[in-house]
Amino acid sequence: MSSAETSAAQSVAGAVEALLLLAEEPMAAVDLAQAVGVPEPVVMECLVELAGFYDRTGRGFELRRVGGGWRYYTREVYADLIAEHVLEGRESRLSHAALETLAVIAYSQPISRARVSAVRGVSVDGVIKTLLARGLIVESGHDPESGAVVFATTRSFLERMGLNHLDDLPPLAPHLPEVEDLEAELSQLTRSDEAQPLTADLTDPSDSQERP
Repeated sequence: MSSAETSAAQSVAGAVEALLLLAEEPMAAVDLAQAVGVPEPVVMECLVELAGFYDRTGRGFELRRVGGGWRYYTREVYADLIAEHVLEGRESRLSHAALETLAVIAYSQPISRARVSAVRGVSVDGVIKTLLARGLIVESGHDPESGAVVFATTRSFLERMGLNHLDDLPPLAPHLPEVEDLEAELSQLTRSDEAQPLTADLTDPSDSQERP
């Protein structure tokens, strides 16, 4: 990139920062470029320079490229501090049951409600409704064998997790069963679940009454 383009990137840095501070979701470089009236490569250089500057100066926030765009996030090193002083006890937090269900869907998508229930061992109707309402999952077609609705995570899920792609999800523990074995077990559990609904004996009372 020429010195003129580098200078242009520096000149729009303030405007780009202002737009990103107001953004409620990641902003694509092309949208930022249109907003500030410069070519997209200029904005891309600006974004990279800003991200590097925040890293070098140890700011409490960072600029990440996630969900197809760019957005500010607090640094991971301060996650415990934020959880303790800002998020702890807030009703808007997801319950443990909802987090478990979301994890199953994230790693096994697209997946049906019955399969999620089989993995968790309890009914997930309530938490599925909560995750849908929060925009973290979405109906993603039907299972080719059973015809059941299957669910997948959304772009909002990636944004909240600070990820750019599902491939960025951390790998599962190496001691977990092989995918083929897990699929076979899930299929067996699902068939059993469809043949006979979950009973009180199969459900942990404390878990079944968890708030979504």
